[in-house]
Amino acid sequence: MEIAKTYAKVSIVIMLAIMLLSPVHLLGQKKEAKKDTKKVEIKDSLVKSSLVSGLKFRGIGPAFTSGRISDFAVNPKNHSEFYVAVSSGHIWKTTNKGITFEPIFDNYGAYSIGCLAMDPNNSNVIWAGTGENNHQRALGYGNGVYKSVNGGKSWENMGLKESRQIGMILIDPRNSNTVYVAAEGSAWGPGGDRGLYKTTDGGKKWEKILNISENTGINNIICDPRNPDILYATSEQRRRHVFTKIGGGPE
Repeated sequence: MEIAKTYAKVSIVIMLAIMLLSPVHLLGQKKEAKKDTKKVEIKDSLVKSSLVSGLKFRGIGPAFTSGRISDFAVNPKNHSEFYVAVSSGHIWKTTNKGITFEPIFDNYGAYSIGCLAMDPNNSNVIWAGTGENNHQRALGYGNGVYKSVNGGKSWENMGLKESRQIGMILIDPRNSNTVYVAAEGSAWGPGGDRGLYKTTDGGKKWEKILNISENTGINNIICDPRNPDILYATSEQRRRHVFTKIGGGPE
C-alpha cells in the first residue's frame, strides 16, 4: 500500500513539472520562430532592393557533377551554345541555353579544368586549360593545354603538361594562331611549366615570355582591346606544404 502511495506521489510531481515547463518550452519555440521570420524578412528586403531584384535565378546544371564551376565560354553568335568548365568534372556543352548538357571531355587525361577560351574568329575552336586555378588543399591538377577544332567533338593536347594548374588562356583577336597561356604551376612543389607562355603557330611550339621564380606563376592575362600588343598579367607566389602554405607572397 505504501509503495502505491509513493508511486502516486511521484507521478503527480512529474505531471506538475511537465505542466510548469511546457509553457517555457513553447515560449522558446515562439522566440526562435520570430527570429527565423525576422531573418527571412531581412533577406527578402535585401533581394528586393538589389540591382537584380527583377531577375529570378534558377539552377540550369550541369547536374550530378563534382566540384566547382571554374569557367564559361559562350558562342557570341549563338547564345544558345556555351561550354562549362568544371573544376573536378571535365567540360560540358549545351546547345539549348542550358536545358540539357553533354559531357565532351570524359575520354582525355585530365578531370580538372581551370579555364576555357573560344576563338573569336572561329567558334568551333576551343582551348581548355587543365588544372583548377587555386591553391586549396583539395585542388585538382591537370596535364597541360588542350585544343578542339570541331566544337568539342575531339581534343588534342598541345603541351605544357607540367603546368599543373592553368589560370587563363588568351587568343589574339587579330591572329588565332597567337595564343597566351597563364600557367600557375604546381602548388605542392617548385618549377615545372610555370609563367606566361606564348605560341604563334597554334600551339605547336611554346615560348616562355614571363618568368618570375620557381614558386610564382601567372594566374591571369588580358590584352588592351584597342591594341592587343599591350598585355596585362597578374602573378601569384604560392607553395603548399602538409601543414603550412604560402598563398600570395611578395614576388
